[in-house]
Amino acid sequence: MFDSVENRINQLRDEIIKHDYSYYVLNDPTISDYQYDLLFKELEKLEFENPHLITDFSPTQRVGKDLTKNFPSHQHQFQMLSLSNTYSEEELYDFDRRVKDNLSADEKIEYVVEYKIDGASVSLTYLNGNLQVAATRGDGITGETVTQNIKTIKSVPLQINKLSNNNYDLTNFEVRGEVYIEIEDFKKLNQQREIEGEKLFANPRNSAAGTMKLQDSQVVAQRPLKLFLYSLLSRQAQFNTHSENLELLRLLGFRVNQDYKVCKSINEVIEICKEFERKRESLPFEVDGVVIKVNSIKQQNILGTIAKSPRWATAFKFKAKQSVTKLNKITWQVGRTGAVSPVAELEPVFLAGSTISRATLHNFDEIKRKDIREGDKVVIEKGGDVIPKIISVVAEEREKKSKEYEAPLACPECGTKLFQPENEVAFYCDNFECPAQIRGRLEHFASRGSMDIEGLGESLIDLFVSHNYLKTVADIYKLKNFKNELIKIERLGKKSIDNLLEAIEKSKAQPFSKVLFALGIRYVGATVSKNLTENFSSIDELSKATEEKILEIHEIGPSISKSVIKYFSDENNKKLIEELKSFGLNFSAKKILVEDNFFKGKSFVLTGSLETMTREEAGEKINSLGGKISSSVSKNTDYLIAGEAAGSKLAKAQSLGVKILNESEFITHLKKI
Repeated sequence: MFDSVENRINQLRDEIIKHDYSYYVLNDPTISDYQYDLLFKELEKLEFENPHLITDFSPTQRVGKDLTKNFPSHQHQFQMLSLSNTYSEEELYDFDRRVKDNLSADEKIEYVVEYKIDGASVSLTYLNGNLQVAATRGDGITGETVTQNIKTIKSVPLQINKLSNNNYDLTNFEVRGEVYIEIEDFKKLNQQREIEGEKLFANPRNSAAGTMKLQDSQVVAQRPLKLFLYSLLSRQAQFNTHSENLELLRLLGFRVNQDYKVCKSINEVIEICKEFERKRESLPFEVDGVVIKVNSIKQQNILGTIAKSPRWATAFKFKAKQSVTKLNKITWQVGRTGAVSPVAELEPVFLAGSTISRATLHNFDEIKRKDIREGDKVVIEKGGDVIPKIISVVAEEREKKSKEYEAPLACPECGTKLFQPENEVAFYCDNFECPAQIRGRLEHFASRGSMDIEGLGESLIDLFVSHNYLKTVADIYKLKNFKNELIKIERLGKKSIDNLLEAIEKSKAQPFSKVLFALGIRYVGATVSKNLTENFSSIDELSKATEEKILEIHEIGPSISKSVIKYFSDENNKKLIEELKSFGLNFSAKKILVEDNFFKGKSFVLTGSLETMTREEAGEKINSLGGKISSSVSKNTDYLIAGEAAGSKLAKAQSLGVKILNESEFITHLKKI
């Protein structure tokens, strides 16, 4: 009896896996849903009665029963690289030239062109044919483990197919792919969320990425995630070409996008790019371009990488998608600094993966320049396929009664008369107590780049402001005094409030530069905050500094220095800082004494791509050694560090006689310290 039950279980598993492959990979179902359900229920029953026969790779184990409390970090066997972008034929020719320059003259070069799926990257590791770990991209070196959630995608094989003719050692290998949601599935998902009164997802890519991090795999299993695999990596196997790898992935049971082309020349690549862009609108999923890869794995290895990008691949980005819709109304929103910005309220239209109902109008001068009027038909575009903006007006369809739009006179939030500073395009509300400014200051203060208070986002801030718990950023640190009251607010509870209060307490450890940035001083961004805290050891020292003293700091001009002086002359700001001090926030920085070295006291500009590190990493090293990083070359620049494909900055440095270091020379100076 035992043998027959075990045999039946194995038989059912094999059948279900084959049907899953036919349905989810080949899109060619071989049995009805009813017949499939009968097989699955029989397997569930037999496994329930014989729990000792359950394995991790059974189809019944795709969906976990327990919540995933955390997502442990996972170090990728191979770094997940970022692609450089190209936007024109000229840039593709440049890519081809760089490839040829780094290979022998007699090398024949083939390229593979594939769609660049707009989704979330994942890496799957297989050991002895079984899925071991699935992880997000993370920073390219370390990601987060999301194995249980990836297992819910039925096109993902828990065990690979056994091949009769396998010339490769596939004992241990990684595959790379893109998790995504198809456009129609995304629309249905949002329709259902709207019916249930839940917040709508912004676009398919974000919802796919967010779904991978859900704690409940049963909820993940209900989301229409799909996965295309595009890369196969192994330290044991020696592969020949990328196109052969795609075919091998398919034979192993993975879902591979078959819309790829092998090209013999860059001219053929360009023609395929044009063809793929023409087909873009007919695809069931979002793409933002194509990926071009050198086909030969041997050539890929010779070409190598620069910092985080491969020399053997590039992305060709498609033109931003456009659509025509009606501009119903122009409204104005107030930012944390009091700047009032126009927003276009549009007739909703689906564009590049999401429904667009609002678009930026930048400022009133932009409205006048384009002669944008309420009621106009307008052409909208997603800038970089992210931020919607109005490109132009369809003037020939304008109504005769249409009137030119006039500048606002009063703040839309508090009614205060607006003013426009000299030489500025923006209008401002001068009421510091304006509710919109309060919300904006709170959101900025709690954001990731500032105090990084996890959980204190826009909706919760609106809730607390409406209940009069938050009026200034200092009130955030008083929320613990109202814990029992906060727990009783609808949609909240003890656990969420405990987590929030813990995050608020944790934020007190943020360094002085982050705290200064969080204050939201006009013109003082993250970089300026860092520069100020490197030159002034405390908020007290900074608040007493003269405008001339602040101007001495590299790359700080009159606008910033005047703004800093104005901020610290305001009694309300002084009071706020004293309050925040009393809560234990960091308003001073420990001075790190740097011994004399090559970099100390010198100004550097970085340009081009570095091979051993990113420009940001190089800049941090220079800063830690007492050097200064500048974004532009001037007569005050001491050294230009030039990586590969250095452009106009190198030419300017040469014309000014600025000393130039290549990457090797730069590293040599680092090693001497």
